[in-house]
Amino acid sequence: MYSKIQITGEIELVTGLHIGGSSAFSAIGAVDNPIVRDVKTNLPMIPGSSLKGKVRTLLARKYCPNAKKPTFDSDNITKLFGNGKLLFRDMVLYNADELRQLNIDSLTEVKFENTISRFDGKANPRQMERAVRGSKFNLDLVYEFRNMNSCKEDLTLLAEGLKLLQYDYLGGSGSRGYGKVKINGGIKAECVAGDDVDKNNMEEINKILETAVLN
Repeated sequence: MYSKIQITGEIELVTGLHIGGSSAFSAIGAVDNPIVRDVKTNLPMIPGSSLKGKVRTLLARKYCPNAKKPTFDSDNITKLFGNGKLLFRDMVLYNADELRQLNIDSLTEVKFENTISRFDGKANPRQMERAVRGSKFNLDLVYEFRNMNSCKEDLTLLAEGLKLLQYDYLGGSGSRGYGKVKINGGIKAECVAGDDVDKNNMEEINKILETAVLN
């Protein structure tokens, strides 16, 4: 059996999020550390690679804390993340109109940071751009289904990783309060291509994924 299962949900920012974009061609006076944006709309985005990398890292800390490289990860992690079995789509901010109705002037904010050198006492001020709290992004993953036993193992691991993410942070400067996220309204799985997955199996898959949502 070969099928594709689409996994969807909503990620909301609880605190400002910084995932860095390029500042190579920034004008004088521009923000030191801009965020990554969708080229077409100029809206804040979360690259699929950022979400995938963070979830995998959190799981690796639990299951293989002594691994020096991703190639040394445990078999369950490598099986899910290392061979294209699970696709993470880029996510673009979708509730811009909702945020503007809250009298939010900009979809991003600039936070001024200042670090002090322990050695010479010199300050190192910088400007960090962040997607604002309350920003929402559509979670969109595609999983390659081959058999139910493997699927249950894989998606249980994925749900655990997404749950860990909500207790950790996404992007940079998490220890300074950046990047706290939550999953809203549950997660839904649907067979979208290939041989239809049994209805009872889909119900079980959805129950597994719901464990990723914090109460």
